[in-house]
Parts: sequence; C-alpha cells; structure tokens
Amino acid sequence: MDYEVVIGLETHVQLKTRTKMFCGCGTSFGASPNSHVCPVCLGYPGALPSMNREAIRYTVMAGLMLGCKIADYAKFDRKNYFYPDSSKDYQITQLDHPLCLGGGVDITGEDGARKTVRIHHIHLEEDVGKLTHRAGCSGVDFNRAGVPLMEIVSQPDLRSADEAIAYLTALREMMIYAGVSECNLEEGNMRSDVNVSLRPRGQTAYGTKVEIKNMNTFSGIHAALLFEIERQRAALEAGQTLRQETRRWDPDAGETFPMRSKENADDYRYFPEPDLMPIALSPEQVAEWAKALPEAPAARRERMMADYGIPEYDAGVLSADRALADFFEAAAKRCGNGKLASNWVMAEVLALTAKTGKALADAALTPEALGDLLRLLEAKTINGPTAKALLPELFEKGGDPEAIVRERGLGQVSDTAALEAFVDAALEANPKVVADFRAGKQAALGFLVGQVMKQSKGKASPQMVQRLLRTKLGV
Repeated sequence: MDYEVVIGLETHVQLKTRTKMFCGCGTSFGASPNSHVCPVCLGYPGALPSMNREAIRYTVMAGLMLGCKIADYAKFDRKNYFYPDSSKDYQITQLDHPLCLGGGVDITGEDGARKTVRIHHIHLEEDVGKLTHRAGCSGVDFNRAGVPLMEIVSQPDLRSADEAIAYLTALREMMIYAGVSECNLEEGNMRSDVNVSLRPRGQTAYGTKVEIKNMNTFSGIHAALLFEIERQRAALEAGQTLRQETRRWDPDAGETFPMRSKENADDYRYFPEPDLMPIALSPEQVAEWAKALPEAPAARRERMMADYGIPEYDAGVLSADRALADFFEAAAKRCGNGKLASNWVMAEVLALTAKTGKALADAALTPEALGDLLRLLEAKTINGPTAKALLPELFEKGGDPEAIVRERGLGQVSDTAALEAFVDAALEANPKVVADFRAGKQAALGFLVGQVMKQSKGKASPQMVQRLLRTKLGV
C-alpha cells in the first residue's frame, strides 16, 4: 500500500514581553527557581489578572506577518485541568474567539515546488510552570508560569519530516523578523506539538492521529517524525489498528513511547474567563500596528536578488537574520557593488563575528565604514590584503577607512616603474625559485609574488605584480 503522510503542528512561541501575561513579574530566562512569581501567577485566591497590552500587539503583528485575518473581537477562556505545573488548576487561554484566523507560510515542498502551509488560527495564552524530575521526587519552578505564549496552529498540510522542518524554519524566521519573539530553542521560546497520521494515497479521510508532545528542537522533531512515520507504516502493513494517543520522543533511544490514550477528546470544561474583559480591536488600531511590520523574509530575498544582483544562495544567507540583512543593504548602497558587499559580509564580517563571539550589533564596524573600505578597494586605492588587514581594526575600534589609509600611507602602489624595481629585486634574489618556475612548478610564482608584496610592505597591486613577473619570465 502507498501511504501519504499527514502532519500538522501546534507551535508555542513565547512573546518577548518584559512582564508576564497577566501580572508584572519578569520573564527573563535563567533566574533562580520561583523568584519571578507573585499572587497572580501563583493563583492565590482573590488575586486578579491584568492583561498585558504588549502581548496583544505582538500577537496581532505575528498574525499580520503570516497574512492572518485579525479578529475585531476576541476573548479569554479558562481551560481547567489538574497538574502540578498549573498553579491555578486552570490555564487562561482562548478557545472559540482567538486573535488571528487563517494565513499561511510559504515553503518548498517535497516535490520541489512552492506550497503554502495554511494557518488555522493563532491564539494567545499563558505558559505553565516547569517540572524537574529527580530520583524519588519532583520539583516545580513557576518562573515560567504566566509567560505569554502564542499557539500557532497549522492545517494538516505537511507531507514529510523535511516539509515540517521547512515550515518551522520559515515560521521562526518570520517571528524573529516581526520582532515578536527571540525564538531561542535552547531557552524553550519555541516548542511544538506534532500531529502525524498516515492514509492510503488518494483517500480524503484522515488516518488515526498520533500526537508527539512538547518538542523543542528541530533535529528532534525531524528524527521523531521519521521514526513515527515508519512505526505507523509498519503497523498498518502488518494489519494492526493504530490507537489515537499522545507519545513522547526519547532522543537516547531514538523512539517514541506511549504517554496516554486519546480515544476521546479531553474535556477541559472550558468557560469564559470571568476576570478579564473581551478584546475589541478597531481597524485603525490594527493599521497603526501594521506600520511597524517589516518586509517579510521571503519578499526581502527576492528584492535583494533583484536590487543588488546577488544569487539566491547569498540572499538566503543574508536575509536569514534581519540585522545582518540591514547591515548588508546599507553597505551595498554605500559602495555601489552588491556582489562585492555580499562576499565581504558573508566571508570576512561573519568570520570576525564567529572568531570574536561578538554580535554584529555590538561591533564598532558600521555598514558605512565597510562600504567606504570596499569603495577604496574597487578604486584600487588599496589592495585586497590591505583591506582585509584593516577590517579587524574597524570591527573592534571603528574609524574612517579613507582617513586611516591616508594617515598611514597604505595606498596601493600601482606605479609600473616602482613595481618593476621590486620585481627585478625578487627575481635576482631567488634564482632557484625562478628555475623551479621555468621547470613547470607553478607554485613558485606565488612565492615570487609574496616576495614582492613583502618588499612593498603589502601595498603593491598583486595583479600587476603577477603580470610583470610573467612578462619578465617570458610567459
């Protein structure tokens, strides 16, 4: 039997507000357990929630970035359940009137064609605490309880593990671009519940769905899906009946294991949150928030390719980070050569951020300074080695490249007579290397170029030096 894979994702994205959803406690990561708590997020009797306006704004902006319809009316509900990580024995969430409806995320499908993964809705809710299990006991940290979360629910449009990761990668990129979340996977800013089933190809009815809970790494989601797809396929081919259930992923074992059966929908006894007013958004308010929305990453990639003449690969690398894309565009406009700017940002600048561990935003290098450096290089005022030698200094200390070149006399030596003197001296001092080159050892020419560069203190034009050497060597 040829089976079709059906995958849908429910992705929780932590909003980057300074305070929690319904109280003034902080949301910073890594604080000592139970230090960011108060009567509201601990669920003390009589403690009343107060809505975080910034969380509403961020959720609307996320919806706009994804092309959702923004509801003019939304409300909060209580989802009642009893579990140690829930201090109130209920979670404030949104059931039937979420903030955002519809929308989608464009990805490249498994067949290589572009496809849109539809969004069902985005609702806003509060996070719960974090359980830590030890031998003989468990601990609960409520620092995370009450932190604002968006739950972005996709339609079951994904057909492979690769498509699921493509969707999550694009979704994460869009949320970071919109400025609504850090989406830091290590800190749990982005977690997904993965729903997967199989059905005979051509069948419209869905197969029996299995949910894999609370996955917070893309590699883990990919591996869990690959395993679960094959597990279900093997069971169906053996004539077994699959159960609707929730499973957990064990990365050490490389398998999913049952947690609980979900033969019937859980009854959470939802009812409207009585302590919070509904949310009413005017078109004017939504339009005002939309003004702060940046260009979408996919659209920016296409525009950068057209505007700066860079290939798709370059545009993909540069647009993956909004700050990096902004830096590149400013540098490219300054120097007037998009491909040259792209090469230097991707190779030289990113190498410095990796080497120093310093983010580009924290470096002294400005895009204008990089653009000026590249203009000096293009005008042959300086050569490549000089430009590369200056870049680390500009990265650490900043400065005006043109002024530095002028003050230190770093201008490129392009005078033919001066270069010929250096070339003649190198040939005279290295007769064996000259003989090696004439015997067919091409590497010998590089050594001679190096000797001339050394004599000129790195200021000679390497291209002119190589041309003069070849002329004098008769090749």
